Amino acid sequence: MVSTSTVIVTFPDGSEKEYPKGTTCLEVAKSISEGLARAAIAAKLGENIVDLSTPINHDAPLRLLKFEDDEGLKVFRHSSAHVLAHAVRELFPYAKPTIGPVVEEGFYYDFDHEPFSPEDLLKIEKRMEEIVARQLPIERKVLNKKQACELFKDNPYKIEIIESKDTSEVGGVQITAYKQGDFIDLCRGPHVPNTGVLKAIKLIKLAGAYWRANQKNKQLQRIYGISFPDKKQLADYLKMLEEAKKRDHRILGKQLDLFEVSEDVGPGLIFWLPKGNIIKEELEDWAKETEKKWGYQRVTTPLITKEGIFYTSEHLPHYKESMYAPMKIDNDNYYIKPMNCPFHHTIYACRKRSYRELPLRLAEYGWCHRFEDSGALMGMMRVRGMQMNDAHIYCTKQQAIQEFVDVIRLHQYYYEVLGIAEYWMELCLRNTTSTKYHGDDAMWKEAEDLMKKAMDLSGVKYVVQNDGAAFYGPKIDFQIKSATGRIFTASTNQIDLFMPKKFRLVYTAEDGKEHTPAVIHRAPLGTHERFVGFLIEHFAGKFPLWLNPVHVKLLTVADRHIPYAEILDEKFVEAGIRVEVDSRAESIPKKIREAQLSQANYILVVGDADEKDGTVTVRTRDNVVHGPKNPDAFLKQLLEEIRTKKK
Repeated sequence: MVSTSTVIVTFPDGSEKEYPKGTTCLEVAKSISEGLARAAIAAKLGENIVDLSTPINHDAPLRLLKFEDDEGLKVFRHSSAHVLAHAVRELFPYAKPTIGPVVEEGFYYDFDHEPFSPEDLLKIEKRMEEIVARQLPIERKVLNKKQACELFKDNPYKIEIIESKDTSEVGGVQITAYKQGDFIDLCRGPHVPNTGVLKAIKLIKLAGAYWRANQKNKQLQRIYGISFPDKKQLADYLKMLEEAKKRDHRILGKQLDLFEVSEDVGPGLIFWLPKGNIIKEELEDWAKETEKKWGYQRVTTPLITKEGIFYTSEHLPHYKESMYAPMKIDNDNYYIKPMNCPFHHTIYACRKRSYRELPLRLAEYGWCHRFEDSGALMGMMRVRGMQMNDAHIYCTKQQAIQEFVDVIRLHQYYYEVLGIAEYWMELCLRNTTSTKYHGDDAMWKEAEDLMKKAMDLSGVKYVVQNDGAAFYGPKIDFQIKSATGRIFTASTNQIDLFMPKKFRLVYTAEDGKEHTPAVIHRAPLGTHERFVGFLIEHFAGKFPLWLNPVHVKLLTVADRHIPYAEILDEKFVEAGIRVEVDSRAESIPKKIREAQLSQANYILVVGDADEKDGTVTVRTRDNVVHGPKNPDAFLKQLLEEIRTKKK
């Protein structure tokens, strides 16, 4: 019999070891190796991410988290945000820290303070380096509401956060703060053991942001930063950042006339300009054509709905903070839809269904609107209005595995055509200690098992994250890597056994009885906004011919060549080629340079010899000169390149 004064720790490889009760996670790391203890940032004890100083008082699985782990990275970056707030408070004692979360590209912290200058940023960064060098221990403090309010009495933002917490004895949350030196911040943690772990920090930019993302509130000063465990990783990141800047979809989008955002209309709402709209429509037409071949049927659903449908789906109240405020119409609350799922379920439920109809695949490029935090908005990568390559597959549980394999295959097909070589899946499971998840254990296990079997059958690489599931079931995220090395979440997919029951979806089986179908959610091309933003950066604006808004630039040497250029233009346009004619009275070298910057795939120069011989002189945007070509032969080449979607 195992002594009650000891605990059994189970490691990720399945091995077990006995330790005295109260042994900390850090002491466990040291018992394995000093190197692991130095590399560990935090720990996953059971389903909870905890500080390394946390004692182990019961048998539990333990995973020691390093910077390379997603959970470890978040702890590292959030601790960096605390060092930022610490530095600001030392340099600007009257600045009031508000919140400092981890974001996709690092971390930020918002302060109630007059605008910081670039010079201030350098001072803050230097002070952060000094705080790191002090190697201050980071200690967790548990407070009651009265203690917390007293501690942060001079900061109305922290008081607002404290007052919003349910600290009742039954089911309430603890209030915790973290202290490093003479700086203390309200935070649920966890954090790295001491500031010395955060060896390489760089502040990236300044911005303004409203408290709670509400324009009626005071505007705060936001400082963005990035951090790594060593200087080399930071140097490599900054080098990658420089390359990414050259490919930044916001800069290239403006240069190539693809999209705009208007503050008069609202942040995160995209205007697709004519050229950008061509890219969007080419992708959408391709997806519609492909999905038709793969057995999908197209539907269109309303943009707004009465609130009841979201109570059925349980997005209200659990997802309310990400939804636009309701509109009162005919004494009912209406919401702009943040997702298409409930609407497709409504279509399925509009009449009786037989097993003979299954699998039923309903697809829609549906408009959705989500109230994203203003600080998270970024060009087309994070928006509030989006058009999603959505579909829902209604099938029997016996069909679900193969249907999900086919969904994975569809992703592979799209990525192959687009030249996306690096991608993998992340299986996001539930954190069993969280109260946000719904449904019983048996339902969750069955959904997980079905998805794992399909993922194993697909042969596509995947990793498992024991967190991040949707509130109603596990999900997989497809991660894709661009040519710059940046990683993007392209799409979310799942086998859902929860929503079909909530919406009372049934089909009549062969036995004449009613059964509940499984539902597969899938969106291989994600949203137009995010996916096109990714493609702009991936291709550096140099789109393959079939996707490019401008296939050909026709350049005239002199005015006398305009009639011949117009004849060629008409021929190419009639064949479906997108052409722009540059007949300005400018030099040919200047026209060629501007045509190359426009990223048109081919540049055709027409002069005396071309008109006389009935040819065009062909060169590419990369300045490869192919010389004179017969227009009909060249047109045939273009059409074949488009048909085959040549990379």
